[in-house]
Amino acid sequence: MPGTRMTSLFSPRERRQAQQRALLKHDDTAAHLAVRWAGKESVLKAWSQALGPEPSPYGLDDFPWSGVEILDDGRGRPSVNLESSVVARLYDSLPLTGGQVNRVQLCWHIALSHDGPMASAVVLLCRCV
Repeated sequence: MPGTRMTSLFSPRERRQAQQRALLKHDDTAAHLAVRWAGKESVLKAWSQALGPEPSPYGLDDFPWSGVEILDDGRGRPSVNLESSVVARLYDSLPLTGGQVNRVQLCWHIALSHDGPMASAVVLLCRCV
């Protein structure tokens, strides 16, 4: 993956975490980036699903890949972190949000898995209560 266009699709924090996990697990950084890629793609799909029949604000070609981070916390649990412009676009695209002042709280739930060359992710976009 180094030297390819794919590297730019990950934030510096994602690349650093993938390298650290690879060192810890004695495997390849690419496997840890691949599972983060699966997470990013699942974020796009969960978001599109939440829109129902409304058009998606992003497609695969213009999705802000590096603005959607899949990061682990100190206990190795993955989370979805969006840069502010992506958060604004998310709230603007969903009909349930009622403007800036009365925004509904949204939560991302993510599960990642990889084994050898296979990586998978499941992402839910939920309304928090």
